[in-house]
Amino acid sequence: MEVDRDVPALISLFNDTFSDFNTRLVLGSDEPIYLPANETCAYNQIVFAHGFFSSALHEISHWCIAGEARRKLEDYGYWYCPDGRDEQQQADFEKVEIKPQAIEWAMTEAAGRTFQVSTDNLNGAEPDREGFTRNVAAQLQRYKAEGFPPRAARFIRALEQTFLSKAPYHAENSAPNQHTSTPVGGNAA
Repeated sequence: MEVDRDVPALISLFNDTFSDFNTRLVLGSDEPIYLPANETCAYNQIVFAHGFFSSALHEISHWCIAGEARRKLEDYGYWYCPDGRDEQQQADFEKVEIKPQAIEWAMTEAAGRTFQVSTDNLNGAEPDREGFTRNVAAQLQRYKAEGFPPRAARFIRALEQTFLSKAPYHAENSAPNQHTSTPVGGNAA
């Protein structure tokens, strides 16, 4: 599988932006995972899947909201039930994915790309994709109005400076009514 042409720039951008956190973005082959520093690796690793730009942003968004204690645990100590979840498991999954996917949406916009929610349950209960999308969009609007978590705001700015300055931004690359001129860390006027 071919790696997205912008992935090397994304890796460098993340690693430079967060050098003070001893954390690196790492291209992985299969399943994404967060690995805290340990005796075999001196730095924390955000491993994303298959060279997908969107996978990297998704994993970064989880890191951006994980607290200090969680960042010391593999995969932040979170429960994860793989593809094939029943209705209740899918509902639980979606509940914890709203905030990271809202941050991922903002990062995707900041990189001049198109965002799609991920319900991540191809072989399980049929998710309410539209309802989940509405919930993620509502959280995104709250973040835009009230401010993003600090690490998310920092990376959104870095993405805008790196990717939006390279090519003209076209509104059609964004979901309807999701792109605003509200400062990332500030409040809407």
